[in-house]
Amino acid sequence: MDRKLYGKVIFRGVIKTLTGLHIGASKETLEIGGLDAPVVKHPVTNEPYIPGSSLKGKLRSLLEMKEHTENGLEFNSEMKVGGNTIRFHVCETYEDASHCDVCRVFGSSGTTNFPARIKVRDAELTDFSRNFISDGLEIKFENSLDRITSASNPRQIERVPAGTEFEFEIIYNVENLKQLKNDLINILSAMELLEDDALGGHGSRGYGRVKFYFAEITAKPVEAYFNGEKPKEIVKIEWNPERSTDDQGLKNLKEAKEALLQSVQELREVFAEIEGGNM
Repeated sequence: MDRKLYGKVIFRGVIKTLTGLHIGASKETLEIGGLDAPVVKHPVTNEPYIPGSSLKGKLRSLLEMKEHTENGLEFNSEMKVGGNTIRFHVCETYEDASHCDVCRVFGSSGTTNFPARIKVRDAELTDFSRNFISDGLEIKFENSLDRITSASNPRQIERVPAGTEFEFEIIYNVENLKQLKNDLINILSAMELLEDDALGGHGSRGYGRVKFYFAEITAKPVEAYFNGEKPKEIVKIEWNPERSTDDQGLKNLKEAKEALLQSVQELREVFAEIEGGNM
């Protein structure tokens, strides 16, 4: 097992909801007149947020489906969630995972573990959105109908309203310079797939459409953590989190991907300065 660390690529920006977002929280108690389906909220602030696990899991799922379609990736593992069986891919060995586009980025827990190269932080509300939703979240009333008797089963679903913004941070560990370009493209392409898919529940009914905006993409070699060396800034836009991202000049996914692709060779050179670096 040979695991190196040349540095990190850091993505920071904003996730903006284009339609109502529902990432569900578990209900431990039944309240009279309570919501049937509340959204997950921070235990201290009671504010809605996007768990890093939800965002990472969705990105992985989309990349798995792409690799299954193009390269025959097998959904060889399963788990039970709320009575449903969820099937997904896991490489069994460290060596297999190191050559798998999915497992080397998102991690694998097979016979031998392969730790994820990506870290996805919880995305919390911007200051603008704290004011935007100060009057409360959206409650959407829905009915499921019996096709025979027409009996209805009304329910209340809590949603984060369209236009809400969350600050995101994704950190990628640079462990192999030959795989750097492919991994970064896969991360941004999975995010692009998500923009045309849905985050959270009830996506088939219009929930969970989101858009990513980038304020920063930074390449930080290991030496920068020890000697104060200035990191390489690929995208760096000053923005005010107290205002909407509209007209603040943040990069969309297409622009961020173009900037990254134009800088790949330069990134390799930055990270390859570490002794033993091999491009």
